[in-house]
Amino acid sequence: MKKDKPAGGDGVSAANSASAEFPVVGIGASAGGLAAFEAFFAGMPADTDPGMAFVLVQHLAPDHKSILTDLIRRYTRMRVYEVEDGMRVQINCAYIIPPGHDMAFLNGCLQLLEPSAPRGQRLPIDFFFRSLAQDQRERSIAIVLSGTGSDGSLGVRAVKAEAGMVMAQSLASCEYDGMPRNAIATGMVDFELPPAKMAAELIAYASKAFGKPPLDAMPTAATANSLKKIFILLRDQTGHDFSQYKPNTIMRRIERRMAVHRIDTIASYVQYLQRKGSEVTALFRDLLIGVTNFFRDAEAFAALEETVIPLLFEGKGASSTLRIWVPGCSTGEEAYSIAILLAECAAKLKLGITMQVFATDIDGEAIAAARAGSYPASIASDVSEERLARFFTAEPGKEDGAPLSYRINKNIRDLLIFSEQNVIRDPPFSKLDLISCRNLMIYLGVELQKKLIPLFHYALNPGGMLFLGSSETVGEYADLFSMTDRKAKLYKSKADSLRARRVSLGGLLSPVAHPEISARQAPEKKGEPGKVSLRELAEQTLLKKIAPSSALVNSQGDIFYLHGRTGMYLEPALGEVGSYNILKMAREGLKRELATALHKAVQTKETVCCPGLRVKTNGHFTPVDLSICLALPVNDAGSPTLYLVILQEGRSFDAPDSSDHASLADEDEANLVSSLKAQLKANEEYLQSANEELETSNEELKSSNEEMQSVNEELQSTNEELETSKEELQSVNEELATVNAELSIKVVDLSQVNNDMNNLLSGTGIATVFVDFQLRILRFTSSASAIINLVKSDEGRPISHFVNNLSGYGSLVADIQSVLTSLIPREIQVQTDKGSWYTMRILPYRTIDNVIEGAVLTFVDITEQKKLDAVLQTTERILRETNELSRLAIVVRDARDAITVQDMEGNIISWNPGAARIYGWKEEEALRMNVRNRIPKNLQEDALKKIDQLSRAEILEPHRTQRMAKDGTVIEVSIISTALINEEGRMYAIATTERKRNIKPVRE
Repeated sequence: MKKDKPAGGDGVSAANSASAEFPVVGIGASAGGLAAFEAFFAGMPADTDPGMAFVLVQHLAPDHKSILTDLIRRYTRMRVYEVEDGMRVQINCAYIIPPGHDMAFLNGCLQLLEPSAPRGQRLPIDFFFRSLAQDQRERSIAIVLSGTGSDGSLGVRAVKAEAGMVMAQSLASCEYDGMPRNAIATGMVDFELPPAKMAAELIAYASKAFGKPPLDAMPTAATANSLKKIFILLRDQTGHDFSQYKPNTIMRRIERRMAVHRIDTIASYVQYLQRKGSEVTALFRDLLIGVTNFFRDAEAFAALEETVIPLLFEGKGASSTLRIWVPGCSTGEEAYSIAILLAECAAKLKLGITMQVFATDIDGEAIAAARAGSYPASIASDVSEERLARFFTAEPGKEDGAPLSYRINKNIRDLLIFSEQNVIRDPPFSKLDLISCRNLMIYLGVELQKKLIPLFHYALNPGGMLFLGSSETVGEYADLFSMTDRKAKLYKSKADSLRARRVSLGGLLSPVAHPEISARQAPEKKGEPGKVSLRELAEQTLLKKIAPSSALVNSQGDIFYLHGRTGMYLEPALGEVGSYNILKMAREGLKRELATALHKAVQTKETVCCPGLRVKTNGHFTPVDLSICLALPVNDAGSPTLYLVILQEGRSFDAPDSSDHASLADEDEANLVSSLKAQLKANEEYLQSANEELETSNEELKSSNEEMQSVNEELQSTNEELETSKEELQSVNEELATVNAELSIKVVDLSQVNNDMNNLLSGTGIATVFVDFQLRILRFTSSASAIINLVKSDEGRPISHFVNNLSGYGSLVADIQSVLTSLIPREIQVQTDKGSWYTMRILPYRTIDNVIEGAVLTFVDITEQKKLDAVLQTTERILRETNELSRLAIVVRDARDAITVQDMEGNIISWNPGAARIYGWKEEEALRMNVRNRIPKNLQEDALKKIDQLSRAEILEPHRTQRMAKDGTVIEVSIISTALINEEGRMYAIATTERKRNIKPVRE
């Protein structure tokens, strides 16, 4: 079979390949993946090309040759390659990862890398999915097939964040469902299907998503109208307004949802949303998807760790609180990363200050996941081994002992407070030391961004830090923040200035309605406000009459104060009224020179003059002289550097003098002039008198006006203080609501845990009593009442006040105190008055922080065990006696002597084979006989005496006597008699051992 030539970089123009837009499908699998791959490609159409490329990533042993390439060739008409380093991806081709490599997607090419993680901890599927999403964006498609572990679950999030599509194998069709189950648990999977049905759905999706031109980011009137309806449906069901989010982001996510449901027009999609409320929720979730992981952008977090975090601890005492806010925290990785850095720095500096990290998001499901603090094992690629061991607890999986997931330790989780919050709508937190808002503003429109930056400045303490994403800046608010690290996007909040206060308040209050800022907002002069000296009054009057039009601005051109008639030179800019900038308001002919002169004045701190400018006013040009000078000292602490822009009318063009001077020659005219002068003098005297009266009245009016102005300023100042207090109360209220929500959730969790523990203790039947250091009863289980006479109301009373039902045991209090002193557990078996037995254990009560706070008494019922022990002891004794008798029986059976046992009445109760051989009676015959039948009559009295001797000595020395046999012969025997004694010490039987001497005939 001829092998196709690989599609390398030399075979296709890089430019052409880069321009070719076709979807790329990444397929990941592990255990059971071969069957899933086979079923997937078997479902591909046999007569048409799919119009996309496929890249297969599987967990392979580095020393094992893969058969996947040959297997896939059997089921597809596409060209199939095992990847070589740098191979360019082409349409209608399939690419297989070689063993022992990680693989990434870059600029349309597949790059092979040597794996750095040990086998069992490698996550090649996550690694590839992330690179695929970053390179192909909305053309990326991720499919997770059969396998164990959680590899791929983080990668599907990256694909969805770029508006890609995700499929997972249905759990019922999986040979191993670990990987699909973890992918589905992320909530990012669009289709759950068996592999055989995936191809048809995939091709249908691609035809809808890529077979037609995308919706315009600047929509038509019809599309815009449909978008408004979508925003209304979202707001109605979720309570959140997306109308000011970036249009291209919104349109990409809507297009993706339309392709998933095979809907052609946005109007039809609106109808689908109206019919299915679940789709509104799904679209809401898609709009909120963002790429997040632990310590994302390693260089930025390194700068945060080295530069910012230690700075936050400076000047903090033991009673201080360090406050951090992470808006848009998603599933919590970024918030936990910052908390880890804080914990590390606090441990390094050996500081025990209180640290609070407020993490908020509008997605309730994401907040719930963040609060749980459990993440897939693939986070090992983002978190160092040292931090994993120190701040995480591994939950083991089944594959090679690799962890299935990691859970944040409780000491880190306790630093964070998670809450649902809309950063745009809800009041912010306040008095913060750091705000980390990374990659949130890239989804927001310009107007929302303009609201957020001043809001963050208001929430931060002076000198507080702002941490933004790599594509975000503070924009036009450079006067509120100074750059600390340009690359890491770290900004430092500047001290409050006049404009800063105005902008910050504007974030929570309605914007100003006119450009003029009252003199009250300008820097106040020292001295008592509201009282103006005559000199100042004269200067103000001269300024009104003589001084040219002017404006007080900062280095960016923002206007702080206007003087005179500036309408000839400035006009309001188009758009929403917000801040007023002289550069935007300058008329034609003034704008360019004004910007240049202001920049020069800022750089040199010297006066800059630009005479003879031609400014267009009301259809004609007016000559204007422009000058800019420094208004405040540069080193005036706490105040911004301000500049005075002076605009005055320049000289008009020279014109010939047309005035003629007439001379009066005759005397009549001289007299007329003299008369007119006298009349004019009289009028002047009258006018002077009237002016003096008017000035007196004006002085009185001015005095009243000044008093009114002073009162007005005081009221305005009080109003500002009230507004500021209101904003602070709103921030505090939001914080309290956040803490209350977090505490409510913890109360529910604790209540559930408490119920579980109570049911567990009750179910075990173990009587338990908890006491504190003063031996006061804290809690007890119901079964403890049978041992110590307790009722519910006895909690809080000393245990020594109660009578216990333990017989023969009176050192309970002393034993508890001994355990609390020595911290050595104690175990005692005790018995109640009713005869029940318990094993009592007294142990120290240790908290999670290993602090001893009392003692725990447990009583385990061992009554049945005691009974069983007694039975076992009796059984053992019987067995022991039986064994002894068995051994004795063997001896008796094998003995050649006659060994017999008789009771106290002489009845034979034991007869061995030796006795049968000597005397001739069988055992069954002998057991019906009495021993007297075997003793000659002349010897019976002597035998009775021997029994009396035996009752005193328990054993008789061997002596000779005679016994009769069955055939009537008398046998001379040597006999030993032994008394058998019972437990009461009484003789209950006699054992004899008889040895034959000779046989004599019976005498008649």
